[in-house]
Amino acid sequence: MSTTEAAARERVLAVLRAEADDIADRWVQLQMAQAPLGDGVSESELREESDALLSALISGLDSDGPVARLVSGHPELRQAVCDLSLRRARAGASPTDTSLAVLALKEAMLEAVQRQTENSAALFGAAVLINRLLDSAGVLSFETYVEGREEIIRRQSRQLLEVSTPVVRLWRQVLAVPLIGTLDTARTQVVMENLLQGIEEHEARVAIIDITGVPTVDTAVAQHLMQTVNAVRLMGADCVISGIRPPIAQTIAQLGIDLSTILTRATLSDALAAAVKLTDTPSARPTPADR
Repeated sequence: MSTTEAAARERVLAVLRAEADDIADRWVQLQMAQAPLGDGVSESELREESDALLSALISGLDSDGPVARLVSGHPELRQAVCDLSLRRARAGASPTDTSLAVLALKEAMLEAVQRQTENSAALFGAAVLINRLLDSAGVLSFETYVEGREEIIRRQSRQLLEVSTPVVRLWRQVLAVPLIGTLDTARTQVVMENLLQGIEEHEARVAIIDITGVPTVDTAVAQHLMQTVNAVRLMGADCVISGIRPPIAQTIAQLGIDLSTILTRATLSDALAAAVKLTDTPSARPTPADR
């Protein structure tokens, strides 16, 4: 670390310690004057964020880490920036507003340094350090925001998948999963997990997969269905696929997809009747005659 940078660091650290409360108040004012931060971020929460981030800045500047890597390398400072950004992401603030909120701290700190510094050279060095420090914090807050929103979207997408693939108990030891829409890899995994859990909970012997709402069945969809059927059989239950409409039957035949090992029915009611027969027999495994 150069002598100039060390002096600037000491100057900024001294100002933060002397005017932390005033800087926090000013930062809150600047944020309140900016674009709406989104529902759920109150003025009291802004003050908590300000106190936490300023405390982390003081701790970081008081450490031995280089300024260039202080935001990303100092655990407390990095955590403070990430927490702020994730809180804004959950509250619905835009990534631009989130970054601007962090960068507003730059203005509050520069004003405090200017009040405390008479020497122009010392003021310039402190300003350069503050810019480098807060620019790094702004970049980290933007990256964290994007990652946080992506995680929220992934979680919501999975919740929607789970809602769209319910496991329904139709009869004693008979479960059904009505599928609507395209069956892709992610949805197959959710269907499989929910169905296997349902089989265990209800001690089911037969699971009906109804594809009436599936618009088309191609090779990929057929493979996903086979994976689910195989997983069900590993649990000791049998599988019936219902909703085989004439266009789907024709497509399956044209593609050469072999579903001969799976019990299929045209309608859900036919599948339920077949499932009830299977549960009334000593062995739930269908015979060629059942097919």
